[in-house]
Amino acid sequence: MKKIATFFLMLFMSILQAQETSKTSNSDYRNPDKFKQMYDLLATPTMYRTAAGAPGPEYYQQQADYKIDVELDDKNQKLYGTETITYTNNAKESLDYLWLQLDQNEKARNSNSPLVESNKTDSSISVKDFSRKYLEEDFDGGFRIDYVKDVNGKPMQYTINQTMMRIELPMFLKHGEKITFSIKWWYNINNYLLDGGRSGYEHFDKDGNNLYVLAQFYPRMAVYNDVEGWQNMQFWGSGEFALTFGNFEVNITVPADHILEATGTLLNRSEVFTREQLKRYAEAEKSFDNPVVVVTQAEAEAREKGFSTAKKTWKFKAENVRDFGISTSRKFIYDAMAVKTGNTTAMAISLYPKEGNPLWEQYSTRIVAHTLKSYSSYTFDYPYPKAISINARDQGMEYPMICWNYGRPDENGKYTDQTKYGMLGVICHEIGHNYFPMIINSDERQWTWMDEGLNSFMEFLAEKTFDANFPVRRGPAKNIVPYMSGDQKGLEPIMTNSESIRQFGNNAYGKPATALNILRETIMGHELFDYAFKTYANRWKFKHPTPEDFFRTMEDASAVDLDWFWRGWFYTTDYNDIGIKEVKKYFVSSEPSTEAKNSTKPKRRRDTTIGPVVYMIAEGTEDFKPELNKPFKSSDYQALNEYINQHFTAEEKLTLNEPKYFYQVTFDKPGGLVMPIIIEIIFEDGTTENHYFPAQIWRVNDKEVSRTFATKKAIKKIVLDPKEETADIETANNSWPKTVEKSKFD
Repeated sequence: MKKIATFFLMLFMSILQAQETSKTSNSDYRNPDKFKQMYDLLATPTMYRTAAGAPGPEYYQQQADYKIDVELDDKNQKLYGTETITYTNNAKESLDYLWLQLDQNEKARNSNSPLVESNKTDSSISVKDFSRKYLEEDFDGGFRIDYVKDVNGKPMQYTINQTMMRIELPMFLKHGEKITFSIKWWYNINNYLLDGGRSGYEHFDKDGNNLYVLAQFYPRMAVYNDVEGWQNMQFWGSGEFALTFGNFEVNITVPADHILEATGTLLNRSEVFTREQLKRYAEAEKSFDNPVVVVTQAEAEAREKGFSTAKKTWKFKAENVRDFGISTSRKFIYDAMAVKTGNTTAMAISLYPKEGNPLWEQYSTRIVAHTLKSYSSYTFDYPYPKAISINARDQGMEYPMICWNYGRPDENGKYTDQTKYGMLGVICHEIGHNYFPMIINSDERQWTWMDEGLNSFMEFLAEKTFDANFPVRRGPAKNIVPYMSGDQKGLEPIMTNSESIRQFGNNAYGKPATALNILRETIMGHELFDYAFKTYANRWKFKHPTPEDFFRTMEDASAVDLDWFWRGWFYTTDYNDIGIKEVKKYFVSSEPSTEAKNSTKPKRRRDTTIGPVVYMIAEGTEDFKPELNKPFKSSDYQALNEYINQHFTAEEKLTLNEPKYFYQVTFDKPGGLVMPIIIEIIFEDGTTENHYFPAQIWRVNDKEVSRTFATKKAIKKIVLDPKEETADIETANNSWPKTVEKSKFD
């Protein structure tokens, strides 16, 4: 029995092995998944979001309006605030509770965020860092909630779960109804250079001043939508913010000698600016070519020494924004200029300490204005009244109308090109975030690439037009090759939740920016891409798009099937590697080759169906004859010449092509991505010819394909992807004859 059982086991294993072999060979020949439509990956269209990628007839979004009063304690680095929120439920369903974000709690002593990070022992560590890590108490951050009250002043029940707060409602909030409630809070402001964070303060030891960049400073309404109900994922530190549009009235009380800017329109400029500063600002509103210094360096240096105990309140109003940011300091110099984008005019503004000069006074406001013009040309006219760039050391963060950016010269005012272009790049990027996601309001907590990736692509376009020699980091296909050719175990698809990405910059910024650049330059072309991209921007401005909305709109508005592209570039970690496997040179003959004679479907000399036959013989085969090694001439072949004389007039003969050489080029594809085949043919006389074959050439064979080129001139060389526009990770197989690449040693 044991022998029989063993026999059947072996037989069963043989059958399985045969089936597996069959699967493999089937897959080698044809892999339909690469061009399969994305019904298995995309959410089903609904009345909220259509199959075309547009908002549907039932699309809705909630609204949260804020009235906020905050006061800065500059001496103790604390912020105190009260807010009244009016929340409107536009969903058809009723709500029994509300969720708010308490993002400052990520800095609380009992925060779970530090506990989810791998933590190894340092082999060496500075005394200062050792003390902070092992001896000193952690920073005591996080919101202190004094109360949550309803419109009548009655306490409301609430529960805090780390960075989220649930407010229980006494009765259901029905469709179209509003609820108003108030919150009082305070928190310790973090020194972000010591304790990290996207906001906080920078301390200047030399003069004792602080420069504040304040954000996530108030309890903020979370998003409720048709996609997942409440977006109440915890803030762990990487995934940014999903927020609701609304109107803001914000009063900000700071020391009287501070200069301040914030989201929205300043309502009481005459109360907080001097007479001279008001006059200069009026000049800036009419200056479209050069910034006007509104608050001078001399004025800033005088204020640095004052440390006033008096207070001033700056009053702002902002409409249809998703968030609010503030920056304030005694140290600020302030310049501004007007910028026109289409039919709108806004103010481009920069605030910076003297430590930022001369770099910031030369470049900051100019790159702000250029960014608004560039982005608007690809999307829509900039709708907000201003865009502000704040100089904050080691920062790069964005909020509606305001952002903080790094980049300073050394103590002597000297700076390198790296410092200059780094500053220009981060300002362009953060100002660009006004479009993605401040206006085109994607879910950053879930999909980082939808704001960072799209914005990095737009930054690439803006940088190229600002300075032709700009050392762009993200966008060019060749720049992403080191990442895509890396160990697959260390990579995730672009479509990965923000908190699960390991190589954040490459995955969420670089790869999607490269993908869009390839779409625009190589696959779709400028006209089709730009129209579709602008359609997406205008469909979803001041709304909440999802990845499906972007993918579907780009196809719907262009008539270009891109499912294969989204599938490969966004849902896998596959890389592109296309090579030239072999090149065969063919010659024309009137006699059949051995291959033709042995064919299962022999071609007769004068078959009644196909007529006379011309045979193609490959160089190097046993049928090759020396006399064939000469340029082709149709008159040398009687049957072909007869056919031409019978079927074409003398005028038509003049238009016939007369190739002299025939080459069959076979391309293989070791990489997983399907991509177009782009080649440059270099002839012996030095002239060139370019050919483009769409990605669909791989649709029936994912391993290799062939193309025959009939040319009038002899080919000297063939090069794949000559302009490095497809992120091909291996160039050693990109040329024929094969080019021997020099090693690093050479």
